[in-house]
Amino acid sequence: MEKEFLLINLSLNNFKYPAYLFYIFKTEFLIFVHNNKSGMLLKLKKSKKFSYIEEGEGTPIVLLHGLMGELSNFGSLTDFFSKRGYKVFAPELPIYSYPLLNTNVSSIARFVARFLKEIVKEPAILVGNSLGGHLGLVVTHKHPELVKALCLTGSSGLYEKSFGETFPKRGNYDYVLKKTQEVFYDPAVATKEIVDDVFETVNDRKKAIKTLYIARSAIKHNMKKDLQDIHTPVCLIWGKQDGVTPPEVAIEFNEGLPDSTLYWIDKCGHAPMMEHPELFNELLENWLQEKQIAAAR
Repeated sequence: MEKEFLLINLSLNNFKYPAYLFYIFKTEFLIFVHNNKSGMLLKLKKSKKFSYIEEGEGTPIVLLHGLMGELSNFGSLTDFFSKRGYKVFAPELPIYSYPLLNTNVSSIARFVARFLKEIVKEPAILVGNSLGGHLGLVVTHKHPELVKALCLTGSSGLYEKSFGETFPKRGNYDYVLKKTQEVFYDPAVATKEIVDDVFETVNDRKKAIKTLYIARSAIKHNMKKDLQDIHTPVCLIWGKQDGVTPPEVAIEFNEGLPDSTLYWIDKCGHAPMMEHPELFNELLENWLQEKQIAAAR
């Protein structure tokens, strides 16, 4: 099989990473990318339909990022679980690549379902943050046969606060900095790289419009009446200081879902897997063991 080796700079969801090795097959691209944050080597697989990370072997876990999230948001979780008997997948969601009319929760949830059927090919544990959690809920409700368990963290689906009525403020870097910092309990988590990426998104007219479309779709696609029908085990891991999906959202999820467990992380905002990765991984792993869903090691 012929292989072509190139040294390139890869833009992965608008984050820049040095790519060390790039070789081409007939229908699939396999790109080795160095993740600057965790120091681990991530493999981004690309086919005609999907771009995704795949690490480890064993019970499948599928990670679903948020509206302005990145695959790198789950770097610690990927590293942790891929070494403990799990095969970790993280697809790039087509938030900015779909036509405007398909930029909605239902369409992207169908994309996730296709990913599970065509790539994962067995029931998986879904882990979703923010919009990713909402997508996980929709897929679990519509296709319970595809989902072994669901973990929600800072999930939309019931209620969430947006950037505000004036979003996006084009060209106002200080505003974007302030709003990005508000996502986290510790403002320092909002690194310049993260803020720059959000700033680029809100100042790209097409991306800004699609961001508003998907945000409005998430509000309209309320899951409250559907929760009682979701009998899949659900782990809720929530930041006590989450200002985007406040604690009352987690409580309402916990009350509405037939088989759920709620864990709180103190001094934590909207992205627990980024703000307290070690504790997040410990809580999820212990819950999987309690539910007898954990991978055999």
